[in-house]
Amino acid sequence: MKQVSLKKALKAWQEIQPVSEKDRERLSRRFTIDYNYNSNHIEGNTLTYGQTEILLLFGKVVGEATVRDIQEMIASNVGLKMMWEEAKVLDMPLTQNFIRTLHKTLLREDYTVYRELPNGEQTCYTIHAGQYKTRPNSVITRYGDRFEYASPEETPALMTDLINWYNSEEEAGRLTPIELAALFHYRYIRIHPFEDGNGRIARLMVNYILARHGLPMIVVRSRKKQDYLETLLQADLNVGKVPSDGAHARINDIAPFLQYFQGIVANEIYHDYLFVTRHDENIWWYDGEMIEFRTPNYAKLLRLMQTQPTLTLVDMQEALGISVTAIRKLVGQLVDKDYVEKNLKDSSWRVIITPSN
Repeated sequence: MKQVSLKKALKAWQEIQPVSEKDRERLSRRFTIDYNYNSNHIEGNTLTYGQTEILLLFGKVVGEATVRDIQEMIASNVGLKMMWEEAKVLDMPLTQNFIRTLHKTLLREDYTVYRELPNGEQTCYTIHAGQYKTRPNSVITRYGDRFEYASPEETPALMTDLINWYNSEEEAGRLTPIELAALFHYRYIRIHPFEDGNGRIARLMVNYILARHGLPMIVVRSRKKQDYLETLLQADLNVGKVPSDGAHARINDIAPFLQYFQGIVANEIYHDYLFVTRHDENIWWYDGEMIEFRTPNYAKLLRLMQTQPTLTLVDMQEALGISVTAIRKLVGQLVDKDYVEKNLKDSSWRVIITPSN
């Protein structure tokens, strides 16, 4: 699908309001899985989309997974719910305490990181949950140079500035909610107030702002991670390397990131519109993408797997009236795309991809 304009996406979304309770539940379920999977996958979580769905919706773990990845995903979902509840309290201003509490929820507890220095020596440091950083942090850009974030000493004052600016700007209404969310994200990232989890907090806060203004929440897709990071870098080149300049950037300073962010919002909202309005047995959804199968056999097979998860290849052949070879090909393609998974314990099928109706 070609990139849709933000104006068109917002207009389409408004035209279908109010959304039915059933569609709200479908959208909420889809967003919960998509958001948690992608936001954590960007940061290195190894749970698959299917594992994430089963964990968050049914509290079960299937396949191989580390304890840390599981706990991280569960904590992420708790943080998402906490953010949503806070966003609904419209007469409550944003506070640093809320952001620190959100961070503590995501990280759960302090932990120690061990690193090997270039000379072979071992070093370690503690990541503090819910506390601003106590050591400098930085990133190596694609150009190979080190990009420094705000120092531990200046972080409290810059965070105070950020929160005061946000509350004042929200009340003044000079920026659209989407501009406000983009600029908050950029300013926050330039401070990088915590030793870990800054990206996850930034993406939660973007949705906090959108939700407060009645807009659908969005997902930054992990498959587009490089585009996401590249536009932040392009904005950094405009603003300059001084952390306090980044922490006080203006909307015109971050044009590359703003344009990218508006594109994400437009795409996500328009896909929400399509998810609610496009009903066809050959249209399915997976991780934010609308899949239109060109042959009805895929959809028929998926529905069979949903209703009769212990189907064998022979059962599928009898139901669809095509050869076992063709069945194997269809099943293989669905498995390769991660649209379905097979439980090795009981040979049952689990359909991960979502039907349009």
